[in-house]
Amino acid sequence: MSRPSADRPGSLYQGAPSFPRAASHGGGRSDGDTGPVSRARSVPPLPVPAVVPDETVEAPLVSTGAAPEDTGAAQDDLPTTEQPVAPHGRAGRDLKAAIGVGLGLAALIIGSLVFWRGAFVGLVIAAILVGVVELTRALQAGSFRAPAVPLVVGAAAMLVLAWSRGPTGLVTGFLATALAVLVWRLADGPVGYLRDAAAGVFVALYVPLLAGFAVLLVVPDDGVARVLTFIAVVVCSDVGGYVAGVLFGKHPMAPSISPKKSWEGMAGSVFACVLAGVALFTLTFHASWWGGVIFGVALAISGTIGDLAESLIKRDLGIKDMGNLLPGHGGLMDRLDSLLPSAAVAYLLLSLFAPVS
Repeated sequence: MSRPSADRPGSLYQGAPSFPRAASHGGGRSDGDTGPVSRARSVPPLPVPAVVPDETVEAPLVSTGAAPEDTGAAQDDLPTTEQPVAPHGRAGRDLKAAIGVGLGLAALIIGSLVFWRGAFVGLVIAAILVGVVELTRALQAGSFRAPAVPLVVGAAAMLVLAWSRGPTGLVTGFLATALAVLVWRLADGPVGYLRDAAAGVFVALYVPLLAGFAVLLVVPDDGVARVLTFIAVVVCSDVGGYVAGVLFGKHPMAPSISPKKSWEGMAGSVFACVLAGVALFTLTFHASWWGGVIFGVALAISGTIGDLAESLIKRDLGIKDMGNLLPGHGGLMDRLDSLLPSAAVAYLLLSLFAPVS
């Protein structure tokens, strides 16, 4: 049987070139086709895959109040594999605002200590209540519903008991607060009980219990000197680490947690803390110089661990700052992170190397 001619009317090959056609996945006629195409030979069109651009869309961070352009101290906690460009300097913070707020807080603390030690306790209570609220709100980003009411009431009670009853009062207040959290959460039912109750106990331990050691420091007759020594050495840790990190920082300490922290910055923190510790121990408490060295090294380590711990919490929760109360710093918890664990370390070491007479 002869092959139909492409020029024959009604042929399946009408209007097609004389050479064999390649198989088409489109099933329709090409731009050069002029004749009809048989329905029996048509092929349904195959779906054309969509072209997906080769780019990764990252989920936005959840902020607890800081504006997107805020570049405070918590800028270190941005979950990114590359170092963010800091519009206010290499450390990623608004340095003028940070210094201004830091000086204002220092004046407030010193003024309360000079005026009346009870005023300092009141200042600590106010700061810790704000910190508890900030942390409980931040935990909501991770679906943790820590009971706020027993935590706020318990935090105030713990600090008052530390001032009036010493270490025993602080521990008793913590245990009562933890029990109140467990009982309070029962009203919301069994779903998520263990998660929320554990979060509440964590808040009670992390914020008011550690802050209670700062209150214990001010109780003795030389308590003003003890508190100022503790705060001065922690400030030296922050300043020494900041300066050394900006000038010499090349080797990241924990890039997955805080990309801007470097081992050079840590060395600067230790150096500054040791100088301050030796000077304050020998001149203020007339204690041994080597006790000041141990004190300085211990507070440099505790302050750095506290800073990294809060950075880790914020990365786990996917938030940038704990709040936006302090310009250039973030939330109040972003300033308390290094002070809280250092208060406990300072109380223990001062009790050992400069005991109350």
